[in-house]
Amino acid sequence: MSKPGPNLQHVADLHIQVATPIEIGETGLGARRVIPITGGRVVGPKLNGVILNAGADFQIIRPDGLTELEAKYVIEVEGGGRVYIDNFGLRFGSPEAIDRLKRGLPVDPAQIYFRCTPRFETSVDSLRWLTRTIFVGSGARYPDRVEIGIWQVE
Repeated sequence: MSKPGPNLQHVADLHIQVATPIEIGETGLGARRVIPITGGRVVGPKLNGVILNAGADFQIIRPDGLTELEAKYVIEVEGGGRVYIDNFGLRFGSPEAIDRLKRGLPVDPAQIYFRCTPRFETSVDSLRWLTRTIFVGSGARYPDRVEIGIWQVE
């Protein structure tokens, strides 16, 4: 007998403010860049707070346009506790759309595949469930921000 498939439950939407990318250049693996995370907010049914000016998104843009992302940042939740996030993602689109993103120009999010798997750490007892659950996200990149919806896999 097979088990039913997983369900997804919406946790929050992240509105992440970012600064101008720091271009490292071609490293042999792809074009390396670091994008400082300068703040933002978290709004949702299970998690609310602000994103601190403490973190960055470390990216490699492969020659075929696939971008590997690893963002590390901190949320300060309502009530003062903090949550550390390590978020791995993939972003892919047409060469034209990726070029527009690299130049900081707007791109319709429907033209870009952007999915992620955030992992959380916290010392807040009431949020320990974040550390024992799998999450998936769907994102969109804008010139000044990244927006990510996060869902809990049940």
